[in-house]
Amino acid sequence: MQESPETRPDSLRSPLHELHIEAGGKIVPFAGWRMPVQYTSIIEECKTVRSRVGLFDVSHMGEIEITGPDRFVEVDRIMTAKVTGKSNGVVQYALLLNDEGGIIDDILVYIRPGSILLVVNAANKDKDFAWISSRVRGDARVTDRSSEIAQIAVQGPRSRDVIRSVVGNRAAALDYYRSLEGKAAGHGAVISRTGYTGELGWEIYCGWDQSPAIWRALLEAGAEHDVRPIGLGARDSLRMEMAYCLYGNDIDENTSPVEAGLRWLVRAKKDDYIGKEPYLAAKREGPKRRLIGLRLGPREIPRPGYTILHGGEEVGTVTSGGFSPTCGTGIALGYVRADRADGDEDFSIAIRRRRADAEIVRGSFVPSSVKGGGEEMQ
Repeated sequence: MQESPETRPDSLRSPLHELHIEAGGKIVPFAGWRMPVQYTSIIEECKTVRSRVGLFDVSHMGEIEITGPDRFVEVDRIMTAKVTGKSNGVVQYALLLNDEGGIIDDILVYIRPGSILLVVNAANKDKDFAWISSRVRGDARVTDRSSEIAQIAVQGPRSRDVIRSVVGNRAAALDYYRSLEGKAAGHGAVISRTGYTGELGWEIYCGWDQSPAIWRALLEAGAEHDVRPIGLGARDSLRMEMAYCLYGNDIDENTSPVEAGLRWLVRAKKDDYIGKEPYLAAKREGPKRRLIGLRLGPREIPRPGYTILHGGEEVGTVTSGGFSPTCGTGIALGYVRADRADGDEDFSIAIRRRRADAEIVRGSFVPSSVKGGGEEMQ
């Protein structure tokens, strides 16, 4: 069964929009929304998250709920992770694959009492909802909750203290990729140990109309820890520093998890799921291209679309690139020919008609504190 998404007159504005304006946020179009790209500077905001704590409004993300007795088996069938047998409070990172094995979206999956909540990328929400609704069978209902749910991320080394003050000790003690049903500033919410920055962090899912009160409470509780609102510009830089893929840049429907280095998101012994056979074929054959990371000099700023060279030969293209405030250098993600991806030297990127030397980086560009002591993602 399918339930049509509700249309809100303010659907292109976050429920925190006026608070962003009051805080001096620079508002720009993003994935059909108007969102704050920065408040002070991207560099300063990145450093705030890496050293203290920042608040992100990510209410533009989509939330799709699946209910009904068949929800577990149906969610297992449409994505690459396995939820059957998982208990309430487990959070999974997973992929939706199309019939050709390409990536429709990368999503978070929340196991909740009586429902499974899929958190999808903002630009993909309508596409994902239509695709999921057309694939889910049996006694399972698919509902778009995006217009009802706001999302706030609290990220940084001091985030635990802020969460403890506003949500409580149980939430502050959550393991990585776990969630609970609780209250934030007195309002019902789902709180999880997740994030997109590589730092210790939490995300709060709450009612659309309750989010301003929770945002203010987080700012007030975090004042002693120098909490600051952070824009989407810094969020992009922070995720690049961790070599996290961004949908539309580094992965899309023409990208295989094998190429993108995301095989760890596909359960090897999982039963049937959409895209399984093409994925297994791509795995057997091996990729023709692979995603790699490259670090440049402090004045060399790569951008998406720039050419990657190896030994002077064109071998690939930058998909994400920019300046890393933490490294103090330019960094890039990009696809190169698979036969060159294991090389250690002679990489460069063509920037404004010249070649900028680049060093290959395997893994993240900066260390991660996200697991906070070695907890493993389930």
